[in-house]
Amino acid sequence: MDEEDVHESIDFREAVNAVSDVVQNRPAPLREFDQIYMKAGDLVTMAIYVARKYADQHVVFIGDGDGIALAVMHLTTKGIVRRGPASVLVLDFDERIVMSIKRFADTNEIEDRISARLYNVCDPLPEDIVGTKDAFYTNPPWGASNGGESVLAFVERGIEAIHPRGMGAVVIGDDHALQWTKDVLASTQRRGLELGFIVSEMIPKWHLYHLDDAPDLRSCVVLLQGINDSERPKSEPLSEERRLHFYGRESPLIVRYVRERETLNYGKAPDSTYELERIVSDA
Repeated sequence: MDEEDVHESIDFREAVNAVSDVVQNRPAPLREFDQIYMKAGDLVTMAIYVARKYADQHVVFIGDGDGIALAVMHLTTKGIVRRGPASVLVLDFDERIVMSIKRFADTNEIEDRISARLYNVCDPLPEDIVGTKDAFYTNPPWGASNGGESVLAFVERGIEAIHPRGMGAVVIGDDHALQWTKDVLASTQRRGLELGFIVSEMIPKWHLYHLDDAPDLRSCVVLLQGINDSERPKSEPLSEERRLHFYGRESPLIVRYVRERETLNYGKAPDSTYELERIVSDA
């Protein structure tokens, strides 16, 4: 990020309105898979941060329920943020998210800048992606019940996708009163070092979420930077042990894909959630 980006003036109202297009486009979150969406104000500021940080780079998102990738590219292509990534690829196991990105990109004519593919981190990273990107972004299941194994799985896939001196943004829980958030942060830093990455930047206690049972729980963003040209380990399937408590205690990773059911009402309320009561004529 250069100095001009830091001092760039942004019309925040225009940015919020643009990101509201992305929020309207997202499928409803599935809580059982830790799809917990970031609140709108933090989503806007995070998208601006990512756009600036990853300007002119080829970026992969390892999962993206929040819609940060679309928000970044929408802000950039509309000229609200001056610079952004050269391209973005979103990998997600939820076909609803993948297809919503494709439909949005088609409608807004940005298919040349953003694409999406169905992928689950339990599987090895596809060979055509390994080592091809400059940077990654991930906001994984936060690992409260698995010692951070779910976080490490997403981080490892991100690192496998980029070149050795690339960078990655990791969004994880951050609350000094909760020991598990400290443990997960520590394990993330340790694994990063093992793979040749240091923490180059951290913004603590940044984001809030639509989380009923912990409305005040925030997340931080940790920026990892590759520091050497060492060869990365081969991409391997996740072991059954690492999948055991992936989404929480006794909530293993056993679903490869969430499949989308076709509908004629994309972007509208499902007709199963309401009924119409018609006016009865007096005649």
